[in-house]
Amino acid sequence: MTKPNKGTRSGKHRRKKKKKVFLSIFLLIVLIGLSGVGYLYFDYKMALQKSEAEIDTNVKSDIEFKGVEDKLGRVNILLLGVDTRGKEKSRTDTIMIAQYNPETKKSKLVSLMRDIYVDIPGYKKNKLNAAYAFGETELLRKTIKENFDVDLQYYAIIDFKGFAKTIDIAFPKGVEIDVEQKMSKGIDMTLQPGVQPLNGDQLLGYVRWRGGPDSDFGRVKRQQKVMQILADKMASVQGVLKLPRMVGTIQPYILTNLSYGNLLAMGTSFLTDSNQDIQKLTIPINGTARDARHSVGLVLEIDMEKNKEALKAFLNE
Repeated sequence: MTKPNKGTRSGKHRRKKKKKVFLSIFLLIVLIGLSGVGYLYFDYKMALQKSEAEIDTNVKSDIEFKGVEDKLGRVNILLLGVDTRGKEKSRTDTIMIAQYNPETKKSKLVSLMRDIYVDIPGYKKNKLNAAYAFGETELLRKTIKENFDVDLQYYAIIDFKGFAKTIDIAFPKGVEIDVEQKMSKGIDMTLQPGVQPLNGDQLLGYVRWRGGPDSDFGRVKRQQKVMQILADKMASVQGVLKLPRMVGTIQPYILTNLSYGNLLAMGTSFLTDSNQDIQKLTIPINGTARDARHSVGLVLEIDMEKNKEALKAFLNE
């Protein structure tokens, strides 16, 4: 009679026990993950409710925007910074194109100077930001397409109050910035030169100040500098965990055709990547612009062909 193989049975027993331990650990991780997702969603909803209670949410939301999808799957967003959240016509203070590539996780940011002298479809030549005042987001999209031959799929109109509130939520101790010089004119505050933490309102004043010898060009540099600093600061476990609360806080201050699920997914994907460097470009590029005065005031006349080529090459590389 053949005796049972004790070694084989004990081996099977050990494998079975290991399998049970592994399964228990896996289930524990899943449970922790699910509870974490639930907490983050709760964090998002609480922040959203608080922001909605503080502002009038009855604003225009039926914005016309005939966006064109990128053929290579990249996400091209027209970013606009304004004071009014669509309640009245205004010229947008900040005009940017943000591009995110979900496959490579690369982010690009283009700043378009608001005083560029352009052809506005259906109107006479004027400053770029006048297109928003004349026909809001869709006319600005058409203007960028006509002058630079770049298609945009999405838009996001961000009220500056929401930006300041979001900074205070994410960075309660402020964001450390090296203020290059004394800044006061046009920002309702005074910022002294030197390295210092800035709260939301102060950081907003820093990126909006247009004084000094560089004027608007200096402001664009500061905007891009701050965007990179914020991206670097958010690129941590703590930063990713703060993202739902930030989205909930700023959501009532944004008008966009992007779903907030997509916005959150793109933000998380970018922040959890190992390289958060944002590639940046300013239009007009160096040596292609000059100040000029027309009936609409002081404008930037640019070499349109050189800047069109530079913009398309940057976005397509």
